[in-house]
This record gives sequence, structure tokens and C-alpha cells, in this order.
Amino acid sequence: MPVPPFITALRSHIGTSLLWLPGVTGVVLDDTDRVLLGRRADNGRWALPSGILEPGEQPARGLVREVAEETGVDVRIHALTSVGAGEEVRYPNGDRSQYLDLTFWCEPVGGEAHVADDESLAVAWYPLHQLPADLTASSRERLGHALAFRADPTAGPHFTR
Repeated sequence: MPVPPFITALRSHIGTSLLWLPGVTGVVLDDTDRVLLGRRADNGRWALPSGILEPGEQPARGLVREVAEETGVDVRIHALTSVGAGEEVRYPNGDRSQYLDLTFWCEPVGGEAHVADDESLAVAWYPLHQLPADLTASSRERLGHALAFRADPTAGPHFTR
């Protein structure tokens, strides 16, 4: 996985210490209720498209960029569906990170789903009733929150109280 240059610069100062980072995830649902997933190159598991925001980047714009960069699909965002902090991640080189994730419900508006960078081994649309068994737990949770929001937008985005 490519490391954004700003993180490499930070790591030169803080070493492997815990780094708190803003991330975004897209629940891209088409008009036939299929969800866009990518098989991650780092762990081989299926996941929702996601990424790290650049410094100063607006979250919704960052998500649109990330989905296009990873999958070749252009999206329109409907709503923020959840906000949450993930567990600490320890990378093989010793780096430690934790992510504040903002998950958005989106629809495709252009492009064709394909592997568009080196972060994915495959990209595919899955019917909601036929999700891959090796879908990451965080993706299952975020998808559930997005579907709950879609069913009842008046409840607002999910967050831990």
C-alpha cells in the first residue's frame, strides 16, 4: 500500500509511535442493490473502498477521490452514515496508527469498476444478499450502518454515545 508523503514526513519525526489519522469509507450502492467492494492487496480480504484524507481535504471530496482512484467508479454522495474510531493497527514495520472513520452512502454516476491502483487485487459488485465470506468486519459494520441510515434517514448517522 502506498504511504502518503505527509505520513512519511510525520514518521520521520515520530517513528513508530501511534498516529491518529482521518479516514473515509464509501458504501457505494447501485440501483440494483449491489455494493462495490475491493479485494485488498495488503490482506487479501474484501472491503469497502476507503482511504486516508490528505491534510486539509474535505472528507466528502476525499472519498470521491479515493473511490475513483481505487475502483475507477465515479460517485455522488448521498449522506454521512457513520462516524467511529477504529482499533489500533500495527503494521509489519512497527508503525502504529488509529483511524477516525467517516462512512458515506454513495451511488455510482460514471466509470467502470476495475482495479485502478495497486491497493486492490480485484474490484467487483456484490448483491447485498451474497456478500463474500471474507468481507472485513469493519466493512460489514459500516455497511450495516449505511443500510440502517438508508432505511431511516431521520435517525441520523451512527456514532457511539
